[in-house]
Amino acid sequence: MQADAVIDPALVARIEASFGKQAFMTTLGARLVRVAPGEVEIVMPVSAHLCQQHGFVHAGAVSTIADSAAGYAALTTMPAGNGVLTAEFKINLLAPATGDELVAKGRVVKAGRTLTLAMAEVFAVTAGKAKLCAMLTATCMTIAAREGVSD
Repeated sequence: MQADAVIDPALVARIEASFGKQAFMTTLGARLVRVAPGEVEIVMPVSAHLCQQHGFVHAGAVSTIADSAAGYAALTTMPAGNGVLTAEFKINLLAPATGDELVAKGRVVKAGRTLTLAMAEVFAVTAGKAKLCAMLTATCMTIAAREGVSD
């Protein structure tokens, strides 16, 4: 997205409202901090209850925010009332996730009518310095006109 592009406030409100319904994101302390067409950013504070036995953030928590970032990036390309569900994802864990917070940056690679390919990068941030710790690719399927599944 271009830096000077105008972002539709209705799109931002729709994505924020959907994210607000994500109880698991609330449990993790994750926050949606940026929404743009084809892009989102999620921040999650690192805390002891998210860590595995070696003190690193558990891969499940890393995967969760990466999946959500990719999925919400995909949702930004959908018409209001449609939803997306992850059909599959692959994650590469590149470095231990440690630090003050994790930042997941999701973006759409290719939006289609029925399938959307998205990706997310997860950065471990310590004292303002970010280190790439994971990369995820996801295939999201469009859910149109299905009761209970929408944005």
